[in-house]
Amino acid sequence: MDIHYTAAVATPIERAAVDAALGARENARDLLLPALHAIQDRVGWIGEGALNYLCQRLCIPPAEAYGVATFYAHLSTTRQPPVVVRACDDIACLANGADAVCAELERAFGAPGTPSANGRVTWRRSPCLGLCDRAPAVLLTQAGELPERYALAPATPQDAVAAARGAVPQRESLPHIGGVPSRLLRRVGRVDPESLDDYRASGGYLALRRAIELGAEGVLREISASNLLGRGGAAFPTGRKMEAVAHAAARPHYVACNADESEPGTFKDRVLLEHDPFAVLEALTIAAYATGCERGYIYVRGEYPLALRRMQNAADRARERGLLGGNVMGKGFRFDIELRRGAGAYICGEETALFNSIEGKRGEPRNKPPFPAQAGLFGKPTLVNNVETLACLPHVLLEGGDVFAATGTPGSSGPKLFCVSGTVERPGLYEMPFGTTLGELVAAAGGMRGGHKARAILLGGAAGSFVDPEALDLPLTFEGARAAGATIGSGAVVVFDETIDLVRILRRIAEFFREESCGQCVPCRVGTVRQEEALARLASGSGTNGCAADAALLDEIARAMRDASICGLGQTAANAIQSALTLHLLANGPNP
Repeated sequence: MDIHYTAAVATPIERAAVDAALGARENARDLLLPALHAIQDRVGWIGEGALNYLCQRLCIPPAEAYGVATFYAHLSTTRQPPVVVRACDDIACLANGADAVCAELERAFGAPGTPSANGRVTWRRSPCLGLCDRAPAVLLTQAGELPERYALAPATPQDAVAAARGAVPQRESLPHIGGVPSRLLRRVGRVDPESLDDYRASGGYLALRRAIELGAEGVLREISASNLLGRGGAAFPTGRKMEAVAHAAARPHYVACNADESEPGTFKDRVLLEHDPFAVLEALTIAAYATGCERGYIYVRGEYPLALRRMQNAADRARERGLLGGNVMGKGFRFDIELRRGAGAYICGEETALFNSIEGKRGEPRNKPPFPAQAGLFGKPTLVNNVETLACLPHVLLEGGDVFAATGTPGSSGPKLFCVSGTVERPGLYEMPFGTTLGELVAAAGGMRGGHKARAILLGGAAGSFVDPEALDLPLTFEGARAAGATIGSGAVVVFDETIDLVRILRRIAEFFREESCGQCVPCRVGTVRQEEALARLASGSGTNGCAADAALLDEIARAMRDASICGLGQTAANAIQSALTLHLLANGPNP
């Protein structure tokens, strides 16, 4: 087909950024997103000339590339200052001072989205940055020859302004780890996450060696015996998924690590990526060996700059030592990976949207079937799991599937990571056996901050459900949550005391889904807008037909989105709102 470009010409700086991202590869559509990142990192925005030149290199129509560039929140096709500050105002940060941070940024730099007086800084309100345990949080990016990206949390209003003006950010602080961290979190804070030698001295790569001793079929048997269910929210049997890919006739096979956790209240994968990156890499290699994959992708959330750097370092060190490449461990097994950086799109946590993003397309979900095990990345059989699920694999092999299955309950085996945030004394990541009660988890986090009382607890993040404090005896298992009409989801537990304006929290959740809907299907595209509107009327009492009519409308919208949306975003977008109505959380704002 004929491809027509505009007359806009790229600057030498823009051309150099594109050339550095693409190297010698031509017509490589899957490099579109990395190249767009490269332009933005260097220049601060993606101009028409830069887009033209990139499309010429990749041989794709500029309209398609523009459609991709405008899909992501972190990419800009209009001129903007080199320094961009994103201040989280999502549920955990709202409960911990986000408004004060935003007010100070506006005082210093003007209204959100506008350039500062000197033209160097702009700031925006942001959905969850995955730093809920250290709320409130901001993410800063600075374009230039040596681009910078770093997160600041907890961020005082003064810290956020100072960082935007170029002050050196605070040193990294270790996450708070609690519960019984004997497996998944045992290296966090104890082992240097950038040292392969330290990782191996702590038992690293013994599981991969064990996998090769067992053989691919032996690994699949152990994982099936473990009863390991996916930890990303869907709780699909991991062994069954791996077997489907391993036995698929079409070649090649791919494996993808979904590290794009964007569920408000969730940060477990970030902690593993930042503080035990070699374990994630080893687990991905085990999965690839068992399923016959020679190529893997790790799709890291764009809001996680430290995680991306540490995973890249882990891959580089592993490749140097023969733990990635053409002859892994000298055993004739070929496997290597590519890291991909997201660009601010919650929907890319959905597995098929993630595939489209890697392939250089808009991150929109695909219809299923076919399922990824049949036709996933590049149309080939693909295994996709989130970080926590993969991190369980080495423990399954070293302990044995039966031993792993003995932890927890028959329907929910193994340890589970819970992200506890909100108004508790010790927000953090807690490793607990399935079957722990909600009350025991909250107690492990120190109980309520400042002697306040719990008013509501959100399980599973924004896509989850509210429960009241009387549910503290709820067993945290997949089956226990289902029986109570709730969900474990991604493991988020956000606690709100009586001082928090829950009406505002609910409206922020509705706003989040409206903003993050990809717009591909009508039930979600329209439903999330109508849900936000009805919730606003219900909260303010301004509905012309009374509260009962708006409550009925919300029920109708929820059913339509749940039954007819293409993917899980639309199917779960009403969960929190519906549960809040059931618990009468819209009755008032903060209690006196």
